[in-house]
Amino acid sequence: MNRRPTLFAALTLTAAAALTLSACGSDDSSEGKDSDKIAGADTGSKSPASPTGPDPAAAERPKIDLPSDLSYTFDWPKTGDKEKDAILADGEQAIKAVDLTIVNQNALDKPYLYYYEGEAAADTQEFIQNYVDHKAAITGSYRFYAPQVAVDKDGTASFSYCEDQGKAYVKYLKTKEVKKTEVTAKSYVVYHTSLKKNDKGVWVIQKMVSQSGSPKCQP
Repeated sequence: MNRRPTLFAALTLTAAAALTLSACGSDDSSEGKDSDKIAGADTGSKSPASPTGPDPAAAERPKIDLPSDLSYTFDWPKTGDKEKDAILADGEQAIKAVDLTIVNQNALDKPYLYYYEGEAAADTQEFIQNYVDHKAAITGSYRFYAPQVAVDKDGTASFSYCEDQGKAYVKYLKTKEVKKTEVTAKSYVVYHTSLKKNDKGVWVIQKMVSQSGSPKCQP
């Protein structure tokens, strides 16, 4: 799994020596390394017939209000395919929901649990709890790009994308210290997610793996 493994590494390096973390660090498994190269949005080919089910527009998604010191750029334009565009939209909200949970310092915050289930929810909860334990949050600017989406007829999908963490930092809540780190190859992370449309018509993440320093995401 893991949202922002490079940021998490910065957190562990600056934590007090007496504290230990069961870190949810970046997953450098073959699944992350052997996936097809991400070159940009999947807009050219038509997907199989879209799964039928509830209208995703009818679902009452949680409101996500983030502080002004967090900003996002999502460079993933609409594909023109209804299901793929719904996955992009729900993916954006899922990312922000995890960040809201870190800001709220509550590893069981409802907004992120709306978008994550099963293994992905358990791993994300552990990841968030480490921030809570160290009274740390996040700040800065984030960019997400090069999405690839594939939808299956059985109501499941795969979604891969890149993240630029170069201007993203850990912030300690007690001291207000912002731990700034230099931009390196590991500032660029690729994520691979498996999703399923739930009974509300929302695309929820069931599994996620990541690789920091991915050559697929380098500028």
